[in-house]
Amino acid sequence: MGMQAVFHTLADAKVECLQGGGGCSTGLPTVQASDANLTALMQLVFGIIGAVAIIVIIIGALNMSMAEGDAGKVAKARQTVIFALVGLAIAVSAEAIIAFTVKNI
Repeated sequence: MGMQAVFHTLADAKVECLQGGGGCSTGLPTVQASDANLTALMQLVFGIIGAVAIIVIIIGALNMSMAEGDAGKVAKARQTVIFALVGLAIAVSAEAIIAFTVKNI
């Protein structure tokens, strides 16, 4: 089937409308989503991301305290803590941006 045939077939597609003002049936599932649902979902997602970041910070701090003076281990643990803090800051910022955007839509 050539591209022209595909475009022709898509152009000829029709949606059958229901009688009585019930709207058109596309055969696709409908979802009753709201701003509150999106906000709750995003709070859950970013809460999980934040919890993981805090756990990584704790692990990095423990590794730093157990490095026994080894400069390589201390540097690696410090890098872990810094990356986890950056991730936490990004997650908090993203949550704030999404909350602001959803509120103002």
